[in-house]
Amino acid sequence: MPTSHFPDAGSFQRQSDEFAAWLSQQPGVKLSPKIRISDLRAQGSGRGVGMFALPLLVASSDIEEGEELFSIPRNIILTVQNSRLNNHIPQELAELGPWLSLILVMIHENLLRDQSIWKPYFHVLPTEFDTLMFWTGQELSSLQASAILDKIGKQEAEQSILETLLPVVRSHAHLFPSTPEIPSFDGDAGARSLLQMAHRMGSLIMAYAFDIEKGEDEEEAGEDGYLTDDEDQLPKGMVPLADLLNADADRNNARLFQEETSLVMRAIKPVKAGDELFNDYGEIPRADLLRRYGYITDNYTKYDVVELPLPLICQAAGLEDVESKPYPQLEFLEQLEVLEDGYCVPRALPDESLQDILPYELLVLLKVLTLNGEELQQHHEKNKPPKPSLGSHEAQILLNAVQAKMSQYATSIEQDLQTLQQLAPISGLDTSTRRHKMAIQVRVGEKEVLHQLYLMLASLIPSDAQATKKRAADTTLQGLQHKKGRN
Repeated sequence: MPTSHFPDAGSFQRQSDEFAAWLSQQPGVKLSPKIRISDLRAQGSGRGVGMFALPLLVASSDIEEGEELFSIPRNIILTVQNSRLNNHIPQELAELGPWLSLILVMIHENLLRDQSIWKPYFHVLPTEFDTLMFWTGQELSSLQASAILDKIGKQEAEQSILETLLPVVRSHAHLFPSTPEIPSFDGDAGARSLLQMAHRMGSLIMAYAFDIEKGEDEEEAGEDGYLTDDEDQLPKGMVPLADLLNADADRNNARLFQEETSLVMRAIKPVKAGDELFNDYGEIPRADLLRRYGYITDNYTKYDVVELPLPLICQAAGLEDVESKPYPQLEFLEQLEVLEDGYCVPRALPDESLQDILPYELLVLLKVLTLNGEELQQHHEKNKPPKPSLGSHEAQILLNAVQAKMSQYATSIEQDLQTLQQLAPISGLDTSTRRHKMAIQVRVGEKEVLHQLYLMLASLIPSDAQATKKRAADTTLQGLQHKKGRN
């Protein structure tokens, strides 16, 4: 997109320069002279989209593997512990948990404006988002049957904000000063203002925050340095500069290391002058990439998954209304703690088999669904699940579920691909069309995984049954191709 398409480009650069100057003045911050903050929006790049993108980090000189790019002291990280709000209401913040407490702290610091140490940092963070929390109902409908719709949780988030954050804000009004935009948080208008701010801060945390591990001097006695693997139990923190790196599964060339007194970004491979610096989110499906970060990149296509819900699989095995009726098979699995609400199946690599990609819990479920009453009772008495296997009977159940899932999408892969070819690049689209295109990319990936899974399962079905199923599948696909669902 041409630079002229970006309003107030000078302000964008000025804020970036002010942020860089502020950061360099903070005690203990170390910045390599080999990196620079750049505005890459004109190239269609940026953490965020269009005029709401962040500046990015670029190598100004050749960088060797292992070189330190920058170091941010722990006291500069925007965390609950570092906020002045923690000096005023520590007990309330402790009771909110990692997410809500940091949201409240960021609301407090944002309202302080010039009095906040992090003011220049807030100025380079986006105020508008393409994450699913901000999509309209019509825009969300473009995702069709994607399970990602069930993970947005907007209603639950707003209920939590109103029930937990709003009372704290109103009872400590002096800590949340008024602004020209928000005279107060009283009444319905004030509640709506808080929701808006909390959604913005929550989206910033989801997209840019890091889980902050404790330093050795912060560990409690007796823990021996142990940290839980549950990310929700770790404190969250906004790390200035670390969030100016785009993520790329293939071009990842930098990584953040958490050391005793600082968080350090280092190159993990040689970087040439002029190249952009990339972090990596890990093996994240594009649907979650869109939900959490608000954008899509083809480099994460290989991590696409499709989620098959438990009721759909049970229905394929002849069990109806599993959410309201008790079934001994499901009660047995629940007792063993191997029953899930849904099962994610990833895109298979060329050398992977079904057993490689199907979750253990799903294989156990399929096996149990094929047992007769006597066999189920035997396993129940042993209090052990059956050894998972994938014979023709189990494959047939899963194949039925896959076909049922495929039928829930309103368009075919062919229709989606044709629509994508007709759309301009993401950087040249208005908000609604951009979101529509990203939704199509998500559902295409899921349909590709379903089609791949269907072919792998069909190969396990005896030839006579396979022929029948193929005819049924062809009929289903033909029906999808002629649907006039919204693209």
